[in-house]
Amino acid sequence: MIDKERILEVKNLKKHFPVKKVSFREKAGSIKAVDGISFHVYKGETLGIVGESGSGKSTLGRTILRLMEPTEGEIIFEGHNLVGMSSRKLTEHRKNMQMVFQDPFASLNPRMRVHQLIGEPLAVQKILNKEERTKKVLDLLEKVGLPKEALTKYPHEFSGGQRQRIGIARALSMNPKFIIADEPVSALDVSVQSQVLNLMMDLQDEFNLTYLFISHDLSVVKHISDRVGVMYLGRIVEIGPKKNIYENPMHPYTKSLLSAIPTVSFGVKKERIHLEGEPPSPSNPPSGCTFHTRCPHAFDRCKIDSPELVERVDVQFVACHLYSEDSI
Repeated sequence: MIDKERILEVKNLKKHFPVKKVSFREKAGSIKAVDGISFHVYKGETLGIVGESGSGKSTLGRTILRLMEPTEGEIIFEGHNLVGMSSRKLTEHRKNMQMVFQDPFASLNPRMRVHQLIGEPLAVQKILNKEERTKKVLDLLEKVGLPKEALTKYPHEFSGGQRQRIGIARALSMNPKFIIADEPVSALDVSVQSQVLNLMMDLQDEFNLTYLFISHDLSVVKHISDRVGVMYLGRIVEIGPKKNIYENPMHPYTKSLLSAIPTVSFGVKKERIHLEGEPPSPSNPPSGCTFHTRCPHAFDRCKIDSPELVERVDVQFVACHLYSEDSI
C-alpha cells in the first residue's frame, strides 16, 4: 500500500564527469550524465525510470546512493540530506538503502559462498551474532525461494535467475526501507524475468519496501510500477501515474518509446513513431530542449529555451513547450 509520505526527494541533482583535453586546441568539458533532475518517491510505491541506453538511468541510481558523488543538488532520504554527509552518518542511512544490480554474477564475489555473501552486510554492521546471522540467512533464502542447500555453494553453481535471487536476499539482509533495482531482470531469460518480478512484488508487500526500478523495457516497468518517469539525455521529460503515462503520454519522446512496444492483439495496428538520428552526446547536448534535434514537432522556441518539468494534467508532469500556455 502506497503511503503519501515521501521517503526520498531528489532536488536539481547533477552528475557530470569531467573530460580531459585530447589536444591543446580542445576545451576541457564534461559528460552531463544526470543534468538537473528533481522528483520524489512515496513510501511503499514503485517508481519506474525508463529511457534509452545512455540516458543516465543507472548513473542516477548510483548517485542517489552516493556510490557516485553528485556534482550538485540534494538527495533527501527520510528528511536527511545525504549530500555532504559524513561517511559515518552515511553508513547509518545505508542500512535503509540498498541496491540490486543488473548483472547478478558480476555483483557477487565468486570466492564467497552464499552464506557469506548474504551474511556479510550483517557482519560488517555488527548486527546479530554468528548463530543469529545463520538463522537470518536461512530465513532470507526461504523468502527468495532457494533451498537451504544453497548456503555452502558458490555463485557459479547457480543459474542467472537464482543468482539474482541471492542478490535480492543480500539486499534484504539489512531490513532496508528503500531499494534501487538497476535493470534487475534484463540479463535474465524472458521465462525467468516474470518470476523475479513477481518475487520482488511479493517481497515489497511483505516487507513494506519502496522501489526505484530502473529499466529500458517499458513492458517490465508497466508490470511492476505505480508511477513512471521517462529520462532523456540526463533529464526527466515526463513523470506521472502509470495509467496516465501508458494511456495518455504527452511528451513526444514518451510517445515514441511506447509506440515501439510490440502488440499481440489480432487486427490491431499500432502506428510506429520513428525518431530521426541518434541521441546527441551528453558531453555536447543541444541548446534549448535536448530532444529538439529528433522531435517531429519541434519549433523555434525548442531550440532556444529549455522547458521546465511542469504539471500539465492531474499529477502528470511534462517538460515540453507544446503544452505551455503561450503555445496552445
